[in-house]
Amino acid sequence: MIRQTRLVEVRQKVLKQNDVVARELRGQFREAGVFVVSLVSSPGTGKTAFLERVLTTLQTRHRVAALVGDLATDNDARRLARSNAPVKQIITGTVCHLEAEMVRSALAGWMPEGLDILFIENVGNLVCPASYDLGEALRLVLMSVTEGEDKPLKYPTIFNTADVAVITKMDLAAAVEFDSAAAHRNIHAVRPGMTVLPVSAKTGQGVDEFIAFLESRARESAPSEKAIGV
Repeated sequence: MIRQTRLVEVRQKVLKQNDVVARELRGQFREAGVFVVSLVSSPGTGKTAFLERVLTTLQTRHRVAALVGDLATDNDARRLARSNAPVKQIITGTVCHLEAEMVRSALAGWMPEGLDILFIENVGNLVCPASYDLGEALRLVLMSVTEGEDKPLKYPTIFNTADVAVITKMDLAAAVEFDSAAAHRNIHAVRPGMTVLPVSAKTGQGVDEFIAFLESRARESAPSEKAIGV
């Protein structure tokens, strides 16, 4: 019991410090007029493919960049760099999630001048990232049609801490007999009224709608002196 109490105290201290750094980052992002979007999903959901397509589309009219978190390798960063947007890898080693201090350290001396939108792709994990604020303005939780419609019921915390649910790999929906109505019901059972956006990075289905939604949210949050255009 004493050991368990100590573990709880340590965790609370870590989370409290993370929240302090996240608040500082959020203030800095807002002051700089940078709209920050984080992406969370389980491994294999297709968030890197989705983000590559989004970056490729957005970088023709906005200044965008991405931070990518992974336990090892810079594979995802090299893949995202094909979009021609600035990308930086964060190697977490044994840590199964990104933390605000990791983001702050990665941005030190790197964040591109005049940035409009910064994407933060978290480590593939639906558990740990739910507890760590990264200073983002918008958190996306991704689930693919190949994972099953009950994903929100199994991982309710991440859906409760996210702002938007993105359903990926819609091009495979018919092949895997994905029940879209059931997925929506499960998402809304956990988070009533949550925005749900179905997409396919392969075919482009829903990507324009997602970008329009993203640009709208960015405009709403932008300081008056730096409104993000369409």
